[in-house]
Amino acid sequence: MTSVPVIGVEEIDAAIDRRGAVDAIEAALREGVDIESDAPRLFSPLDSGEFLLMPTQSPEHAGIKVVTIAPHNTDLGLPKIQAWYLVFDAETLSPLAILEGAHLTILRTPAVTAVAIRGMLQADPRGAKESIDSLAVIGSGPQAEAHVRTLVDLMPVGAVSIVGRTPGRAAQLVERLRGSGIRAASATRDEVGAADVVIAATSSSTPVLSRGDVGDHAVVGAIGSHGTAHRELAGDLVTDADLVVEARASALRENGNLLQARDLAEWQAGAQPVTNLRELVAGAFVRREARPAVYTGVGMSWEDLAVVARILRSAQSADASPRRGNTDVRN
Repeated sequence: MTSVPVIGVEEIDAAIDRRGAVDAIEAALREGVDIESDAPRLFSPLDSGEFLLMPTQSPEHAGIKVVTIAPHNTDLGLPKIQAWYLVFDAETLSPLAILEGAHLTILRTPAVTAVAIRGMLQADPRGAKESIDSLAVIGSGPQAEAHVRTLVDLMPVGAVSIVGRTPGRAAQLVERLRGSGIRAASATRDEVGAADVVIAATSSSTPVLSRGDVGDHAVVGAIGSHGTAHRELAGDLVTDADLVVEARASALRENGNLLQARDLAEWQAGAQPVTNLRELVAGAFVRREARPAVYTGVGMSWEDLAVVARILRSAQSADASPRRGNTDVRN
């Protein structure tokens, strides 16, 4: 029998921080990960919700994130989304570890967004920017908070405005951020237009941002809504913006922000330029004057594995010992 170590939240945080996750994503892109050929996400219905399966591979590892989505769990006081990540040796396909997947997602999603935001800021036609004077975040959940903290760790950030649909929840987030020394305050939608960077991290199925809501040179990141039937961005913002996506293939499969702004055939015919993340970090993204830059992501399998590989290397280098005993999986 072999034992497979389980790497929980504390072990993940001991092995990698938010900046390290950003570095892992950017390194994978610079080293040539084939993002356009990454395996598609797989959805499978269940009586109580659905499975989301995210398989991928690299020269060193194969991995899959298994996610359960149970909408009724919120009525039971349980998480709507739960996940585990299984990682294997690429050559032998022997299991190497199991990682807590929900925390991994909270770590890697803002890391990917931060790579996109930094690249779009550096491509500002008025001159490269290395800081954010004003950050507005629509949403007050875990991803909203994680995005603020990741951007603050990555670069200088001035005022942070939280626009939440639930005032009490937004106020609690503001208090937590202030407790960490971040200049956060609650705000309204009317104040978003003054922000240099706007993050939409909501589960909305209808747009929360239109072209008139953001400034002419704003950088926008929309990461909350997934699936072709959901979107956070109105069509006029998408069609007027300089666009960045994780990969064109995944965006045209499941990104509602794009697919509700133009027909699939229009995108495939090249009606509007779309830059992927690998091209962005290579410096191939060109921004126009007086146009917002928009990044919209859906989450991809290669991103999780890039961060997981960094966690495993960090743990090995530090001679870390993942939890064993009752949490081991034995086969």
